[in-house]
This record gives sequence, C-alpha cells and structure tokens, in this order.
Amino acid sequence: MPQHQIVSREQWIAARKALLAHEKELTQARERLADQRRQLPWVKVDKTYAFTGPNGRVTLADLFKGRPQLVVQHVMFAPDWDAACKSCSFWADGYERMVPHLAARDTSMAAVSLAPSAKLEAFKTRMGWTFDWVSSGDNDFNRDFGVTFSPDEIATGKPMYNFGTTPIYGPELPGISVFYRNEAGEVFHTYSCFARGLDMMNAAYQYLDLTPLGRHEDGLPYPMDWVRLRDEYEPQAAKAMCCHG
Repeated sequence: MPQHQIVSREQWIAARKALLAHEKELTQARERLADQRRQLPWVKVDKTYAFTGPNGRVTLADLFKGRPQLVVQHVMFAPDWDAACKSCSFWADGYERMVPHLAARDTSMAAVSLAPSAKLEAFKTRMGWTFDWVSSGDNDFNRDFGVTFSPDEIATGKPMYNFGTTPIYGPELPGISVFYRNEAGEVFHTYSCFARGLDMMNAAYQYLDLTPLGRHEDGLPYPMDWVRLRDEYEPQAAKAMCCHG
C-alpha cells in the first residue's frame, strides 16, 4: 500500500476542489485543442488504395460505408507475425464496442495492417473482435501514412516517425489516421496522430490514471512491458501486483 497523508473528509473535499479547478482548466484547454484540430487544412487523397478484406477487395472509399467520416487504426501486424502487437491489441480491446456509437455520429472505423487478411480474421476470432480489419499488404497505405519503415530507413537513425520528431524503433509502428469523404466522393486526409498522441484513445489508461497507483510503470524495461494479449494474463497477476506493488 502506498504511503499517503490521511486527512478528515472535510480536508479531503477542500483538496479535491483545488484539484478540480485544475481539471477544469485541462478540460477547457482540451476543448480548445479539439477545435484547433478541426481547423487543420486537409490533403486530398489521390491514390485509390485497394485493401484485402474477408470478402475480397475493398477500397479506402468503401471503408467509409456511406458515411462522411472514417477513423483508421493502424494496427502493428507484420506479414510474418503470428499475432498483432500486444500494445495495439490493448487499444483494440478499448474500441471494439465503440463502432456503433461512432456510426451514430456519421463516422466509420476500421483497422488496417500489413498481415494477410486470413491472419487478421483468425486473430480477430481469437480476440472476439468484430470491427472491420483489412490488409494493406499489397499497397503503400502504411508507408504513405507514416507507420511502416524500411530497414534502410531504420538504419539511418533519423527521427522519421511522428512527423519527423521521433526515432524509428521498429519496422511497424502504431498510429491513427482520419479521413473525410464529400458528396462528390472525394477523400481527404484530415488528421493523424502517433506515439503519445494515441494515449488519450486508451480508456484503460485513463481509468488507471484515476487510481492511487496510476499506471505504475516506473522501473519497467519500457512503459507497456506489463501489457499482454487479453487471453495471456496470469490469473494471479492482479492479486500479486496488489500485494507487492
């Protein structure tokens, strides 16, 4: 149990209200940032990207499913891997049931990976996921949107990830890209985020941030070293962490 100051309920309320003022400042700043995000200029997508899904060929335009907005989750899953990245899967568990809610606000969602469609479908079944997931193994989508890198690019050591601000630490990296399709059928790239920019889309992390222990990732080889695929956690892991954390 972490050592902490113990106070009366009245003292706790006073401290909580002081923190609430800062939380409101953050909320207002986040709303201003969201407005600035919506004001970003757009880039027209001229390529007709063809993906492979469980029912054959689909284009980027098809992924909109008739809606004007599309969110693409770039899930790390290389062609020679047997499973998707455990951290990307951590995010996927969070948005799995979100798709109908997004659809209610004119937004479709799909995951895209390099692995062949058969592998994606098999892993989807294992995880119990239902969102659309297509393979970009036959096109340049991943490279064009900044999540796949060649061995030569990695060897340079240059920061090419996250708009040239972050060194490449692997051939496959995570990201989110957002697109808009107008009534004429034209597709525009409106937004992308990578690295810590993805943090706010992980609901589990946001819940952990409310707790006394927080994410308690200090001292790990890397922050998400503890993360496992949902069906690979040790049954007693949570209890052991509670007793010895």
